[in-house]
Amino acid sequence: MNRIGIIIPTYNPGSMWSEWMARFKMQSLMPDVRLIVDSSSTDGVLDLKTRDVFEVHTICKGDFNHGGTRHMAMERIAKDVDIVVFMTQDALLFDSCALQNLVRVFAENGNVAAAYGRQLPHIGSRPSEAHARIFNYTDRDMLKSIASKDEMGIKSIFISNSFSAYRVKDLMDVGGFPSNVILGEDTMVAAKLLLAGRSISYQASACVYHSHHYNYAQEFRRYFDIGVLHARESWLLKKFGKVDGEGMRYLCSEMRFLMGSAWYLIPSALIRTGCKYAGYKIGRYERLLPTKLKKALSMYKVYWLKNS
Repeated sequence: MNRIGIIIPTYNPGSMWSEWMARFKMQSLMPDVRLIVDSSSTDGVLDLKTRDVFEVHTICKGDFNHGGTRHMAMERIAKDVDIVVFMTQDALLFDSCALQNLVRVFAENGNVAAAYGRQLPHIGSRPSEAHARIFNYTDRDMLKSIASKDEMGIKSIFISNSFSAYRVKDLMDVGGFPSNVILGEDTMVAAKLLLAGRSISYQASACVYHSHHYNYAQEFRRYFDIGVLHARESWLLKKFGKVDGEGMRYLCSEMRFLMGSAWYLIPSALIRTGCKYAGYKIGRYERLLPTKLKKALSMYKVYWLKNS
């Protein structure tokens, strides 16, 4: 029987946290070890009711790093668990079986090193946000291996840190999460796992509500950061293919989706796409920019305090 752990990085979880906790407490599978790593929240939401369920480990806000913080948290519980689940504070479990459905594949298939679940748009999300979830998260299970890159390219290492799980031994065997990346720590681990001959499972029956309401500037900044990742970790594209074809496929899919449901949003979607493209391309050439400008263009600004 696998022992299960769960880790949630938090920072000012806000009004959604009470619902997050209510849905978590309803789970048919309750993780054996439960850890929150909080970046010195100031909103007072992580109260005694949360601390009755989770151990809360507090770090300085400036010390947070997408990969390094997750790796530190995993090392705190690694000796006590076989499987570790990672979630984010804005991903709401869909039903009482969500966690159980996510981790069951580890008992069924010994070669699976990681699994991730389906993301549904939050109630009231914009059509473009709904399309992003429909495009990236189908209603069919999927098992990905290194052979998948021939058909799927860069999409073969797609995974999500908002609702995913890892076999601890396999995660440690590939070095765990990278200690200092701007984002994409989950993508890097997925790539290393596939290169090591392991498999990644997509569990369509394990669902969370999770979507983002980004404005144009936020879209630019997020994709700037993705460009920085691909510039600094160029082996990802060399091993698994470029992103240009995937971006065009997404755009065509979004246009078809909006034509059928919200045609009047097509101009906005095209502007959004332009922001993403510009952000990504500029991020790919971040080496030519001064650090002060990179910090201004980036969504994850804390990263640039320690990286130039």
